[in-house]
Amino acid sequence: MSESEGAVISELGTLAGRASTEGASGARSPSARDAVRALRPSQIREVANAGFGVPDVLPFWFGESDQVTPQFIRDAASQALADGATFYTHNLGIAPLREALAGYVSRLHGDTRPAEIAVTSAGVNALMLAAQLVVGAGDRVVAVTPLWPNLVEIPKILGATVETVSLTYGEDGWVLDLDRLLAALTPGTRMLMINSPNNPTGWVMTREQQQAVLDRCRQNGIWLIADEVYERLYYGDDATVAPSFLDLATRNERVIAVNSFSKAWLMTGWRLGWIVAPEGVMEDLGKLVEYNTSCAPSFVQLAGIAAVRDGEQFTQSVVAGLRASRDYLVTALQGIPGVDVRAPLGSMYLFFKLQGADRSLELCKTLVRESGLGLAPGSAFGPEGEGYVRWCYACDTGRLDAGVARLRQFLETRAGL
Repeated sequence: MSESEGAVISELGTLAGRASTEGASGARSPSARDAVRALRPSQIREVANAGFGVPDVLPFWFGESDQVTPQFIRDAASQALADGATFYTHNLGIAPLREALAGYVSRLHGDTRPAEIAVTSAGVNALMLAAQLVVGAGDRVVAVTPLWPNLVEIPKILGATVETVSLTYGEDGWVLDLDRLLAALTPGTRMLMINSPNNPTGWVMTREQQQAVLDRCRQNGIWLIADEVYERLYYGDDATVAPSFLDLATRNERVIAVNSFSKAWLMTGWRLGWIVAPEGVMEDLGKLVEYNTSCAPSFVQLAGIAAVRDGEQFTQSVVAGLRASRDYLVTALQGIPGVDVRAPLGSMYLFFKLQGADRSLELCKTLVRESGLGLAPGSAFGPEGEGYVRWCYACDTGRLDAGVARLRQFLETRAGL
């Protein structure tokens, strides 16, 4: 096809698209721009919506604990409100929180200064800001999947294209084909997005894999966005934190690490996160914060200080509880015919193969309606996730037992049909 022929066909397609949005009066109906309309909706929310009105539903679909935020953090927020901490703050966060976070990151990953820390209104806001900082229309982005859909869709909002490199599932659980990922990191690639420990699979990138990827990104001038929100939810060896790109990279190169208060301190509803990035981009990052949210709420930031300063023992107890829940649920599920599950090294999920999950969204809706069991469909995390479901195990064993019983009964009933 010649360029002129392609242009004519493109124009005809545009006219047809315009005609389809016109009402009887000929006026064009209001609609979002194409990039936004093309975004995939959350299938996790779709399953949760199917659970509205279902009595006694057991919701394992969202990634949060069934425990409330600890009292010492809530007390800090209450005191901050009582003291009148209700005003705007610096775009990049209040100085005491940036200092506390710099100390925290330094203890885990080496010397980090407050000038390399930006406070954000949640981890997902941090991911959006990081992408806005380095990605524009037409840029090429690579992402390792299956993956929380927000990470794949955010670059598309900005007009970028996203190529995915999928983990594979086998006897050792979810693993990365490193050679395939390195081959995808070609010159001209603008950004790589890696989430480790991974949501939904629990896969954790090894230090050796990180070094190889970092070297390739350095070689080709690629920005590396590391979503390390689950770094403390790690069950390998005796380490208290998962391997991080911050352990290997200097603070003045093209590496941006994103984190959140949601998981390690059970603060999902507080919407507080942070970014570690080169000091040289902080002024521009501050502009983006201003044009997105202006700043995180001051009383929430003060609660964040309490979490970082006083929360280490609590975080370690959370991880110990999650490890026990993971092991408990894996053992229980391995006793059910039709389930293929492996214990992951990190996060708070099991992402396992389930009989009948080749259409996982439909299956999960049926599970909710017929059994009151709420799981997240694998297809919510990309086509690579089809055939699997995600179960968040951040709850007590009594609730896990009830969920396992419902799944077993559901599968037995279907087998009997």
